[in-house]
Amino acid sequence: MNPETLQSLLEAVAAGQVSPSTAVEELKYLGFEPVGDFARIDRHRALRTGFPETIWGPGKTPEQIADIILSLREHHPVVMATRITPEVFAEVEERVHGLYYYPTARICSTAIAPSIPKYPGKIGILCAGTADLPVAEEAAIVAELSGFEVNRYWDVGVAGIHRLLASWRAIAEADVLIVVAGMEGALPSVVAGLANAPTIAVPTSIGYGASFNGLAPLLTMLNSCAAGVGVVNIDNGYGAAILAGQILRTAQRLLEKPTP
Repeated sequence: MNPETLQSLLEAVAAGQVSPSTAVEELKYLGFEPVGDFARIDRHRALRTGFPETIWGPGKTPEQIADIILSLREHHPVVMATRITPEVFAEVEERVHGLYYYPTARICSTAIAPSIPKYPGKIGILCAGTADLPVAEEAAIVAELSGFEVNRYWDVGVAGIHRLLASWRAIAEADVLIVVAGMEGALPSVVAGLANAPTIAVPTSIGYGASFNGLAPLLTMLNSCAAGVGVVNIDNGYGAAILAGQILRTAQRLLEKPTP
């Protein structure tokens, strides 16, 4: 249930169009709704946080993923499942019709991104190397499906910094930046030292042995000498997109607040 649905329900009760007992049935699962014996769906997360619950794919069977999607789809126009392999998607699609699949991002969704963003603000997403694309695309698709405008800048790592600088005029127009990098993870520090926008750093598990599956870039980003860098977990493109969305929505709320 989203804020608009709740508002409509309460107005219908006030107007006598819906009985209180019917409204109680609608609201009885205020905290959660069970799905089989394996999940409890947080139906009202969008009311609290602005973003509905998203399904983490690994560790779940295709049948469980499908059942959770069907339950969430009753209350949310956009339902996402992350880290979905093509093989798993094929099985889920047999049970849930009308799904969309983004193979690079490994995301399946009940809808495509709106052609006109729902919220103001631009999210710029920078990807250091081609091998980092799955994580960068995860961030991009999640942000777009959540209603934000996204601009992509791929393969702009510090090994060829002229590629970054060649796009800088466009990058500088972003209101929030997500910077995805593996190896030594230096790109967020460079970007944050140039940008007039919050920078969200995403370390990836890409790199040779001493990168320790993303630990080396994670530590580099945490130790950034540039101010204004926030760091999410290794390979967590999803978390970076949600954080960027929260930053933009908070900025909009501040603009809409009446001046005391």
